[in-house]
Amino acid sequence: MNNDIQIIHGGEQQLGHIVSVEQAAFETNEEAELTKNLLADPSATPILSLLAYKQDTPVGHVLFTHAELEGEHGLQISLLAPLAVVPAYQKQGCGSALVHRGLHLLEEQGIDIVFVLGDPRYYTRFGFEPAYRFGLSAPYHIADKHRDAWMLKSLRRGISGNFDSKVICAKSLYRAEYWCE
Repeated sequence: MNNDIQIIHGGEQQLGHIVSVEQAAFETNEEAELTKNLLADPSATPILSLLAYKQDTPVGHVLFTHAELEGEHGLQISLLAPLAVVPAYQKQGCGSALVHRGLHLLEEQGIDIVFVLGDPRYYTRFGFEPAYRFGLSAPYHIADKHRDAWMLKSLRRGISGNFDSKVICAKSLYRAEYWCE
């Protein structure tokens, strides 16, 4: 990780910086609007929002929101979405630093499992593995050719067996277009 990256908790006071990072990273307003909606969504709490700065410039953001499994499993669940890094600062360790810090803080908070829908080539470096292997499906159907993109990471205890369960996420994420990889 680049030592001159500072990571802070992103809250309401940093909303302008968070939105600017999301817009720059994705070159659209869609993820920025989703992020604003999630930050205001009571069903997303507890939320962990981390904002990365380099020399006082906002360069990255990651958001972890509350999720659950259908049925009673007694597990504390979080969902990583979205992760954004301004293009000029990509491939410099900013995204990795945000994910590592977030996973560490979630583990300290007692979260058992973190889910993400993303590129397996990126997220496996953090210990994420395909969720279908454990019978854990996304809120919306994910095409078989992309099923490895729906992943989980166990933070507190080993995950074994087949849950045959679906993840329930924040209401703001219940749009089919968010679940296409």
